Amino acid sequence: MSPETASLQRAILQFLSSLQSPARILVAISGGSDSTGLVLLLDEAVKAAPHLKMSLCAATVDHALRVGSADEAREVAALCALLGIPHTTMIWEGDKPKTGIMAAAREARYGLLATAAESFESDLIVTGHTFDDQRETLQMRGMRTEQISTGIADAVLFNRRLWILRPLLFSSRADIRAFLKERGVPWIDDPSNEDVTYERVRTRRKLSTDAGAERNVRAAWEARLALSARGAEWLDRHFTLHGGLLGQVTPDGLRQDRAVLDYALGRLTAVFGGLPFAPGRAHMEHILAFVTGSEPGRMTVGRVVFDLRRDGLYLARESRGILPLVLQPGEAGVWDGRFGAVNRSGTTIEVEAQAGHSLIPALGSNPRDVTGIQPPRVGAVNDSTMREESPAPKGLGVLDSSDGHRNEGELGRDLPKGAWRRAVASAPVLFTRGDLLSPESAGAIELTPYFAPFDRFLTRFDFIFANRLSAVFATAPYARLPLRSIDGKTI
Repeated sequence: MSPETASLQRAILQFLSSLQSPARILVAISGGSDSTGLVLLLDEAVKAAPHLKMSLCAATVDHALRVGSADEAREVAALCALLGIPHTTMIWEGDKPKTGIMAAAREARYGLLATAAESFESDLIVTGHTFDDQRETLQMRGMRTEQISTGIADAVLFNRRLWILRPLLFSSRADIRAFLKERGVPWIDDPSNEDVTYERVRTRRKLSTDAGAERNVRAAWEARLALSARGAEWLDRHFTLHGGLLGQVTPDGLRQDRAVLDYALGRLTAVFGGLPFAPGRAHMEHILAFVTGSEPGRMTVGRVVFDLRRDGLYLARESRGILPLVLQPGEAGVWDGRFGAVNRSGTTIEVEAQAGHSLIPALGSNPRDVTGIQPPRVGAVNDSTMREESPAPKGLGVLDSSDGHRNEGELGRDLPKGAWRRAVASAPVLFTRGDLLSPESAGAIELTPYFAPFDRFLTRFDFIFANRLSAVFATAPYARLPLRSIDGKTI
């Protein structure tokens, strides 16, 4: 056995030993060297250690972008059959975008893998990303920002419920190929891996070996995890949510450590603005300079209005540029990047913003008169104590009478009227055939807060902060990692 093979086997055994058991693992296999090596390594380890109570299944995503991709998927299926591993091929069907094809393919790939995992009743997905992929990602991100990047995460939660893990993220592609040659197992070379029209291919050709890269990545991971935990504590102490629509940061919260403020405000901006990423460095510097200044005022960044007052900072979605969402019976979607919507009624519905419909309620009126939606309780987090809240039922997060002491006339007391009106103007309202839904019909529509930077892809580095934010918005917690520990630390 070569040293390279021994090292790979140790990595896989350590990974399997860290998993909660029993577990059914879905392996994403394309037929390339990395994923083929992962399947073989896992198969050997699972068979050699039955006490771990692990089982394997596999899925190949055929993006249908190249001639011959279907044949390659059949080759992979044959290999899995030889190993006795259940396998399925998932095909990306329909029209493909003419631009942004790589990002669209990634979205499609993980959606199809999640479908396969559900079919196989898998507990998690594993992919064959290697340290070569990590170095390429770090190089590309380093060219765009001066911040230290965590690179590719070793664990990502997809759609709030399914974890994707990468057990070979600190192993090299060369070692994996040496292992496959030892076993006499061929792999498929994707011609797109040599296509210099892709940034990753160009980056790969320029990379040089960095002996300290792994150490730097692990240090960045630890720093990011610590920042997520400190950001969660900041939420507890300094952030309050009003009506599921208006955020408030205490003056003392704006005087906290700049790194924590940067992290927390950046992610809150993405959440309130319904965008998948925090603002870029230049915009964040602008935000931080504004909120830590002494002069009250307003500014808009990332679709969020920042309203700085003597009693703190208020955040709300600006009411412009909010597009409607049309849902047929049984359909689900995301409205404005801020609310998940499920139409369980028997009619087509449209979700729009209250602004522009003459439906903005005066302070003190009941929002369910406008939306017809039964509001859940929303946990306000402040003064380092989180109140225990009952599980949120279906509906829009709007304060109920139990939080009336925070609102004027049930909804606006002690809040700046302009800030509250602005927040309410960005709230969802439901229509069918141009008419406002009745309360009875609206009861069949499920509206829940949606966190654009977290709910599709959530790295474990942001898990602590995102989970605390879920408690603030009274939504269900994120699925926990299916691990006993990472590097000896309990998750």
